[in-house]
Amino acid sequence: MTETYKAINWNQIEDMVDKLTWEKLVEQFWTDTRIPLSNDLSDWQKLSFDEKDMIAKVFGGLTLLDTLQSQDGIEALKKSIRTQHEEAVYNNIEFMESMHAKSYSAIFSTLNTKSEIDQIFEWTHSNEMLQKKAQIINAIYQEGTHLQKKVASVFLESFLFYSGFFAPLHYLGNSKMTNVAEIIKLILRDESVHGTYIGYKFQIGYNQLSEPEQEELKNWTYELLFKLYENEMEYTEYLYGAIGWTERVGVFLRYNANKALQNLGFDPLFPDTSEDVDPIIMNGISTGTSNHDFFSQVGNGYLLGMVETMEDEDYVKWY
Repeated sequence: MTETYKAINWNQIEDMVDKLTWEKLVEQFWTDTRIPLSNDLSDWQKLSFDEKDMIAKVFGGLTLLDTLQSQDGIEALKKSIRTQHEEAVYNNIEFMESMHAKSYSAIFSTLNTKSEIDQIFEWTHSNEMLQKKAQIINAIYQEGTHLQKKVASVFLESFLFYSGFFAPLHYLGNSKMTNVAEIIKLILRDESVHGTYIGYKFQIGYNQLSEPEQEELKNWTYELLFKLYENEMEYTEYLYGAIGWTERVGVFLRYNANKALQNLGFDPLFPDTSEDVDPIIMNGISTGTSNHDFFSQVGNGYLLGMVETMEDEDYVKWY
């Protein structure tokens, strides 16, 4: 017997969080092409060799993780959807993860030569620590249970990205590379919604488990986080050791690891709180508005142009 194909009905919502999340993601929609990245070239040219090398590798690593999430991660989550609207939200998330990955290429094409870009991508394919975290997460996407896949996704969205986010937020706090940082703030805003939403879906499934099953999954979750954290600290030392930022980034990582656990409904693993994080970085995380001209560039908010009625004399210059 032929299966009936069902049209998605947005007037009949099974889980209101699906609708609210969809609306939030649509409201936040942006594209990398409308951020004036070339305005950061003067700041870029003043950075030291070590800083430029660090930034290139930071964005290379972020590109790899966004590629993983857009090509494998969200597809893995779609296999256990509860509603058609949930799949629609995942489709939206999947597209924006691709936008995030593309935005890093926009940064590279603005700041780096073709040879440098080729070297960056070769590095992402060969760095053991970067490949290790991608392989750990992807193995769960391919072989884990539907709840384990959600845990892995939340850890990627709410924790693993943040070693890379630290650098542009630092420069933003010092009024440097502000347009590059604007892209990162837009990505941060997206990832905040992604991590919260996927964590919410995890909690629905988790609460339906028996107590022994819950305990087993919780233990697995903390073990996974600590495994990822150990690798992430090695990666952080590799990226930031030469410029002396490792300790500050470590605090930021532990804070975000706790946030990832919070998204899953679990207690924090580390003692670090927002008060321990560099205040410059915490200020950068905020979703405050940066205005650009509405018709040419975008930021977290829009600066609307003033419009007035056309008069006959306005057309004279075209003849």
